[in-house]
Order: sequence, then structure tokens, then C-alpha cells
Amino acid sequence: MSLAASIPSPAQGVWHLGFIPIRAYALCFIVAIGFGIWLSERRWRAQGGERGTIGDVAIPAVIFGLIGGRLYHVIVDWQLYFGPRAVKEPYQVLFIWEGGLGIWGAVALGGVGVWLACRRRGMPLGPIADAVAPGIAFGQAIARWGNWFNQELYGSPTTLPWGLEIDVAHGGEPGVLYHPAFLYESLWDLALGFALILIGRRLALGHGRLFAVYVAGYTLGRFWIEGLRIDPVGGVDHAATFLDLRVNQWTSIALFAGALVYLWIVRDKVTEPAERKETADAP
Repeated sequence: MSLAASIPSPAQGVWHLGFIPIRAYALCFIVAIGFGIWLSERRWRAQGGERGTIGDVAIPAVIFGLIGGRLYHVIVDWQLYFGPRAVKEPYQVLFIWEGGLGIWGAVALGGVGVWLACRRRGMPLGPIADAVAPGIAFGQAIARWGNWFNQELYGSPTTLPWGLEIDVAHGGEPGVLYHPAFLYESLWDLALGFALILIGRRLALGHGRLFAVYVAGYTLGRFWIEGLRIDPVGGVDHAATFLDLRVNQWTSIALFAGALVYLWIVRDKVTEPAERKETADAP
């Protein structure tokens, strides 16, 4: 198969500044977090919120989110670090720069961090959640490029011109192209972010409803994309499954249903004007 029309994988994902390793995976996450905070702060100010609120909330959210994302990964793919099939040492569960952050754990514990920060400031959680929803989607779109540098999150073989080249060391085969699942998710998240901004402008949601729309939208795309994946996890040619579906797909189903239930429960709540205040030049 000709690889003339394809997406090449990076030759390396780590550079060294003296003895300090600079990892593309970590850089993508840093850019994603920074952009998400910037956009969320801008949206919060446009809704009449106090300057600096998002930055204060973001600190515990990022810390808790990193812990939660790593915990989810380790729990789901514990065989990588423990047991007879382990390919890594147990202490490597701390090496988050090598990849392995589950979005579900990150959002769950990150949400706990936001809740704690809101409680300390005496603020309701709903308006904050709605303000940050598009920023999370855009941040995920950026962060997914870290998977490209790590040559992970790819799908089944394809003959499409945007097929992805994967090295043998990362589970690929010579002359074979694969669906760039990381790119599909990045584009889905990008489209979702713009959709959330448009929905937030057109509809007076509030009470965390825009965040629920984000959860429903993201899980809808993630279920499909996760079904495409064949990439090995951490060097092991397997993924945690149940009834022929990946655990991440079951999680997507549960969260999608939960988002719809929440939207139904709060369907009659009236949004206060201060919660839905928008300006023409604010995203």
C-alpha cells in the first residue's frame, strides 16, 4: 500500500533541554488547560462574573482532575502495572507524562475540585459549570494531539487518504494505515465546543444544563470513536472490555443517559438573568 497520502506519526515525542525532558504529550495538556481557562474566564466575565474567579476555581480543578484522570486509567487498565501480565513497574503509575489519563476520572474529580472551590467562595456550581463547558471541549480537542505524539488512540486499518502511519513499536504494521481516532475525537470536540457556544447564546439554559449538553455530546462521539480503537494499551495488546464493549463505551452510555436524565429533571427551572447574561463579542 502506498503511504503517499497519509498522516505520518511524529518521529519523536520527547526532546531534551540538557537533562530535562520536554514531552509533547505534557505540552499539549498545558496548552489545553491554558486555553480552557482563558476561554472560560472570558465567558464568565461576559455573564457578569467576577474577574479571576475561573482562575481560582481552575487550580483545584486541575489538581483534582489530574489525580482523577490517572486513577481512572490505573483502575481500568490495572494489568499494565500489577499482576503477571504487567509490562510496567507499579511505581510507574505516577508517571503521568508517559500518557494514561482517563477523561472520565479527570472530569469527575475535577468537578469535585470545582465544587469545593465554589463552596469556599459561596457560589452556586451551575453557572460555573455552564461557563466552562465549551472550554473543556476545546481543551480536549487540543489535548488529543498529545496522543498523536505518543502514537496511541488509533483505529482499525483503513485505505482512506487520511490514514495514520503507526510504528511497529507502537503496534502498527509496515505498509498499513489506521483510522486516526485521536483526530476524529479532536475534530468532534472542536465542533462540540462551537456548538455549545452557539447553544449558550441562543437558549437560556443555566443550572448546569449547558454542561449536561456537553456531557451528552461528548459521550455520543466518544462511544463511536472508542469502538474504532484497536491500539494496544501501554504496550499490551488488549483493552478492558465487558460484553464486547470497551469499558469506556459503557461509561459513555451511562454518562449519556445521566446527562439526559439531568436535563429532564431541571427542564422547568427558570434561569436567572444574571446567569445567562451574554455580550455580543464574547464566545
